[in-house]
Amino acid sequence: MDAREVALLTLNACQRQGGWSDNILKKQLAQAGLDSRDGALATQLCFGVLQNQLLLDFYLSNFSNLPLKRMEGKVVQALRLGAYQMLFLTKIPHSAAVNRSVEMTRAHCKNPRAPGMVNAILRSLERNLDNLPTIPQRDPVSYLSVLYSTPEWLLKEFLLTLGEGETAKLLAANNTRAPITAMVNTLKTTPEELMEALQEEGVEAQPHPWMEGCLLLSKTGDLERRKAFQEGLFYVQDPASRLAIQAAGVKPGMRVLDCCAAPGGKSFAAAIAMKNQGEVISCDLHPHKKKLIQAGADRLGLSVVTPMTADGKVFRPEWEGAFDLVLVDAPCSGLGVIRKKPDIRYKQPEPLAGLPEIQKAILDNAQRYVRPGGVLLYSTCTVLCRENEQVAADFLNHHPDFKGEDVTFPGTIGTSEGGMMTLWPHRHGTDGFFICKLRKGEGTL
Repeated sequence: MDAREVALLTLNACQRQGGWSDNILKKQLAQAGLDSRDGALATQLCFGVLQNQLLLDFYLSNFSNLPLKRMEGKVVQALRLGAYQMLFLTKIPHSAAVNRSVEMTRAHCKNPRAPGMVNAILRSLERNLDNLPTIPQRDPVSYLSVLYSTPEWLLKEFLLTLGEGETAKLLAANNTRAPITAMVNTLKTTPEELMEALQEEGVEAQPHPWMEGCLLLSKTGDLERRKAFQEGLFYVQDPASRLAIQAAGVKPGMRVLDCCAAPGGKSFAAAIAMKNQGEVISCDLHPHKKKLIQAGADRLGLSVVTPMTADGKVFRPEWEGAFDLVLVDAPCSGLGVIRKKPDIRYKQPEPLAGLPEIQKAILDNAQRYVRPGGVLLYSTCTVLCRENEQVAADFLNHHPDFKGEDVTFPGTIGTSEGGMMTLWPHRHGTDGFFICKLRKGEGTL
């Protein structure tokens, strides 16, 4: 099995099962046993097709007599892979892209006429690469939707918040690959020592431009196999998530509750900022996540982290007023991490409509655990106002004992307004992420 076949099977499974491409791809790569070079190509092909799916379908539809929706799933994926290579990858010969798509169609598809159809469509596309069909510009929504492969409902959400010019910048950023960022475990090493250790293993590392204790990595291969990772010298986390912990003002000796913790990054960041002094109770609704968090804490040497299985919406009387800091990184639509999970953009909007009520319920419960004078920190990895500012505003309306507390962030990010800050991929180079710092008044329970 080669890189293209891994990509085909991953994309087809993602489409049929509704699973996230990164998890499916990881399993397919493990089964195929590809070397790092072919693994990187398979990853690039998967991400590239998902990032440009609507655009690829637009071009393919112009060269096919049969609508794509009437074709077998693997036939469509073979066409998309061939078209993506010809349109976006300059180092792959067009003949190789076409021939391999035809071969995979013959191997995996039931219709005996499918290979000939794939060959004809892709050859027609190849002949017209210098004269591609023009995307209709009837209105900004339909045009940008095709150009950046973003469903129209989501595009309208972005336009409401950002306007047309900045929305285009966001969509372009969403179609790039997010950098891999390593947070230094300062309990075990320094940024300089970690850079040297990683470079000895062939990983390129450089300091993040504005996040202290963070390295930008490239040529990583399988990071989990690196000695520096196995020794717990770092963990992978986006700077936006780390900023949430910085905003919370974590100090040694604190008692911290992380209500929706898995896979544990914020708990780890808090424990490191606390110099492994105090207590971090790290909760998740799903029992199997407890082992995941514990394994991460053990690898990093964080003895103050205690994983637990708990429902963030269910009150635990023994925790009332017991924590200096309560973190609520709530379940959300995830639309701020499209760079890392490009298929998230294709979620249907209807199941997302109920998320704000879940977020409000978790916040309403979690606020009971904050001691007088303590902090409730609400965060999400989405950029939708209804899951962010509107949820926070609703909370403040119902809980006048809490006040938004402004934070000045590093770099050019600036200062929050009313304790609220949204980070954007195209503005800040981070995940799309919302942070809201809420301080509980003294003498209130």
